[in-house]
Amino acid sequence: MLRVVFMGTPDFAVQALDAVHARFEVVGVYCQPDRPVGRGLELKAPPVKRRALELGLPVFQPEKLTLSGEFEKLQALKSDIIVVVAFGQILRQQVLDLPHLGCVNIHSSLLPRWRGAAPIQWAILGGDAESGVSTMKLVQKLDAGDVLMQARTPIGPQETAETLHDRLAQMGAELIVPTLEGLASGVLTGQPQDEAQVTYAAKLDKSMETLDPSLSADELDRRVRALNPWPGTSVWVETPKRERLKIRAAVLRCDVQGQAGTLFERFGMVMLGTGLGSLELLSVQWDGKKPMNPAEFLNGLRGRGQTLPLQLCSQSS
Repeated sequence: MLRVVFMGTPDFAVQALDAVHARFEVVGVYCQPDRPVGRGLELKAPPVKRRALELGLPVFQPEKLTLSGEFEKLQALKSDIIVVVAFGQILRQQVLDLPHLGCVNIHSSLLPRWRGAAPIQWAILGGDAESGVSTMKLVQKLDAGDVLMQARTPIGPQETAETLHDRLAQMGAELIVPTLEGLASGVLTGQPQDEAQVTYAAKLDKSMETLDPSLSADELDRRVRALNPWPGTSVWVETPKRERLKIRAAVLRCDVQGQAGTLFERFGMVMLGTGLGSLELLSVQWDGKKPMNPAEFLNGLRGRGQTLPLQLCSQSS
């Protein structure tokens, strides 16, 4: 039976850990250290650690694998292969060379498209018709190793980063076992990636939150679906205080056109006018307040003497 070291940290990696544990001998689980969260800054264990402890697996949480003595601890586990799923640390060459079957990664895109930190979100932002998962051999260059296996899934018109994330996590868990079996038997060798087809999924940034209503409703719809829950999407509304309105859910309405840069009402629906088409806002939230449906939002405006349409402003100040 293969001896496997599993390296992963977030929710996305948990199902893959379960799949590997059900089929092979997991001799160690590596994840990021516990981090302070919330207003009380209470230390919280990452999802992979919590699941590993439930399974009775040994857990290692080095701040960095490059610290003194950490490579020797990993070496002592005598693994045949290392599986890496959103671990959060870059592996040096001596680690990549350590197991005789190498290191295998589950990446949430159809490589070579969307190498990098946020492939799920960028597949939606880019308007891709499909996404998927790839298993690949890890090399020093970012997400550039030979692709071992892939599985595909369509991106639906109402697909969000959250729904796609959950589906790809399951698909990755289903793909990792045949990948490891194929490597162990020698029948799976992998295919080099076509460098001419490479695109990069840059890390998400807080500056991406504010929507530009001069863009088309289709572009903004993709941003709302891709960027929630983080960094989220919002617009700044011209009120006496210039307030930020977070857009938590919306739907594309190509059949409705309003003035770009305004919030307007259409038959009880709250609409955001854009350069082409409109967004119907299904859930919104003023800064520091609770989420509201359209009726609650409209009632709140009337309660403070305001009505639609409202003009948006291009910046927060």
